[in-house]
Amino acid sequence: MYNVSQPAPDFRMPGNGPLTRARDWLDARGKPAWIVAMILGFVLFWPVGLAILGYMIWSKRMFGCSNRSQRRAHYYAAPTGNTAFDAYRDETLKRLEDEHRDFVDFLQKLREAKDKAEFDQFMDQRDRKSED
Repeated sequence: MYNVSQPAPDFRMPGNGPLTRARDWLDARGKPAWIVAMILGFVLFWPVGLAILGYMIWSKRMFGCSNRSQRRAHYYAAPTGNTAFDAYRDETLKRLEDEHRDFVDFLQKLREAKDKAEFDQFMDQRDRKSED
């Protein structure tokens, strides 16, 4: 029978297992620690190294993007106490984000137009060759 005085262990909480602690430990030491762990995994037992490599790619730790949300939070600093400056800063950041989004959309449309032009050129050349 279960003892009611003790709380039931919550196995769903993050940070309970040794793998979570190992991940946090490696994250605290940065990308070189992950690379060393991967190499040691390959040396000791190659499937372990392969699993670490797969995890590094899947979690974007390999390319230095794993803390993207932390970097984004850096831009949104705490209020300074000067309401006019805070409002200006927030407005400027929002404007820059909108301009960035518009620029990315523009680049995407530009790529699509270039791809379409190249495809149309290819089709015209193909039609000319088939007529000959």
